[in-house]
Parts: sequence; C-alpha cells; structure tokens
Amino acid sequence: MGRQPSSKPTSFDIAYLAGVSQPTVSRALRGSKSVSAATRANIERIARELNYTVDKNASSLRSQRTHTIALLFFEDPTPDESMINPFFLSMLGSITRQCALRGYDLLISFQQMHSDWHVDYQDSHRSDGIILLGYGDYQLYRAKLEHLVEMGTKFVRWGSVSKDSIGLTVGSDNIGAGEQAGAHFIEIGRRRIAFLGDASDHAPEFQDRYTGLCRAMCAAGIDPDPALQHGAVSSEESGYAAARALLAGGHAFDAIFAASDLIAIGAMRALTEAGLRLPHDVAMIGFDDIPSASLTSPTLTTLMQDMKGAGELLVDALLRRIDGETVEPSVLPARLIKRQSTAV
Repeated sequence: MGRQPSSKPTSFDIAYLAGVSQPTVSRALRGSKSVSAATRANIERIARELNYTVDKNASSLRSQRTHTIALLFFEDPTPDESMINPFFLSMLGSITRQCALRGYDLLISFQQMHSDWHVDYQDSHRSDGIILLGYGDYQLYRAKLEHLVEMGTKFVRWGSVSKDSIGLTVGSDNIGAGEQAGAHFIEIGRRRIAFLGDASDHAPEFQDRYTGLCRAMCAAGIDPDPALQHGAVSSEESGYAAARALLAGGHAFDAIFAASDLIAIGAMRALTEAGLRLPHDVAMIGFDDIPSASLTSPTLTTLMQDMKGAGELLVDALLRRIDGETVEPSVLPARLIKRQSTAV
C-alpha cells in the first residue's frame, strides 16, 4: 500500500502525492527557483488541498533559520510624525502579503543614521535577511551597506539600480521615468523646465530622474538650464523652500518636475502664494503617486511606481539570496499618471 496521509499533513505527505522528494517540497514551498514552475504549482496546490501549514519551529531547528525577515525603514520627516515616507507605506502591504505567502514573519523597525543598526542586526540573528527602504544621504549610507556586504549579511534594498550599486538592489527605472516627464512637458508646449530635488550622488534616485529629464529635453533640442535646478529632500517643507528659491532666482520657467510628490505638493503651495496658476502659468509633475497626489488642487500629474511588483521582487530576491542563489538587480518601469496639473 502507498503512504496514507496522517491526521496532520506533513511535507512527506505532500511529497508522496506529488511524486517528488521531501527536500523538493521544502524548496518549492520556500519559493526556490531551483524547482520548476510546474512542479512548484503542483506542490502548492496539494498543500492547499491538505490545509498544510509550515511548522516554523521544526523548520527552524532543521535549517538554523528564524523564518523571519527584518524590514528596516529609514526615518523621514513627515507632517504626521509617523517618520515613514508615505511612498514606502504603499509598498509595505505588498511586502507583508508576500512574506505571509512564503511562510515568513516580518519584523519591522527603523534604521537611524546615527545608530549602528547594521551591526545590531548582523549580531543579533533576529532575522534571516533584511529589506532596506530609504537611506537619506547615500554617501553617508554607503559605509553601512559595505559593512553588510563584508559580513555576508543577506539583504536587498530599494534604490537606484546601477553598475556600482552596493549589494542586491531593486528599483524603478528612474531615468526612463524622467524621460517620460520631460516628453510630456514638451508635448504640452513647455520648454523652460525646472527640477526640484537633490540631483547629486547623495541622492542617486533623484539624480537619475534629473538625468532622464535632461535627456528628453536635449532630444527635443532644448538645453537644460542649470539655474532651474534646486536641491530638495523628500518633504513638503523642502519642496516649498526649493520653489521659493526658484522664484527668487528670477529665471523664467513654465514647468516643474519635482523629484517626489511631497516636494511637488510643497512647491504647489509656494507657487499659489506667489499668485501663479497651475497649470496655466506653471505645469507640475511629481513622482510616487502617493494618495494625496489625487487630492491636491489641481490634482497632481505624477509618475507611479509599481508597488505590488516592488514588494514581490524584494521578498523573492531576498529569499533566493538566503537560499544561496545568485540574484541579479531588478528594474521596474514607472507609469505617467496624467492629472490636472499638466492639463491644458
């Protein structure tokens, strides 16, 4: 007689019904790419039919793993004192769902530049790997990332994907998004396009967005004016201050590409105070498509990043690294959401 399922189904029961080995079942239920998609789908189907759940304690004893992922947010200044950029809150739901589907718990904490969080998580063994969201000044952040690499810590971060990225990175196509913004401005007849955001290696994602904007302008025969670029971090107050500085500079402009929606919202307030009408006098594009972008007056045209895809890729990439697989960086496209701030 064949093996009969026990009262509480085990991975051995699934292996018998699927006609594979028990280690194959374990790898499939962890989402390992070493198991073919068809075999993994069959194993997941059988597991659902048996109402099988992973025994995390037993699994941890066998593998010396915690089956926990640490998600570390970088603290951002926010009006509501949450200290979490609303863009990352949108990503949190997708990350949480993916962890649950893969049988992992999620430990959420803050990372602060003045603390040794990178050492704390390496030494504490509270998680099998780390997802990093946000970083502040990237040039200050590099040393902590380099330390994680040196210590062999399994981590993945959301950020700018380039040939010199440190560690495994998942991010948006920021240059392509900047090109979309520039092309849309040019399509509606704007040529004096300002950029609000730190376009330096201290903020590589913002720098890439500015690079894309400049490429679109140059392709249309328009020379970008360096005087129309003003630094800003991702907050409404910083956007307000940058727009005030732009206005005070006395250089004509008819459009603003803000490196984030928060910067754009602050800039809209400064322009309104100066008596300028959006989009009649100045067209505006933001970046992120946070919930408040559709609530501004006028509503904000923006670049939307793939939050669902981002969460899935971050978790999948980290679990594959934990399993010892070689994982390449991933880039997700952004999509232009047209609203009233560029309607003509």
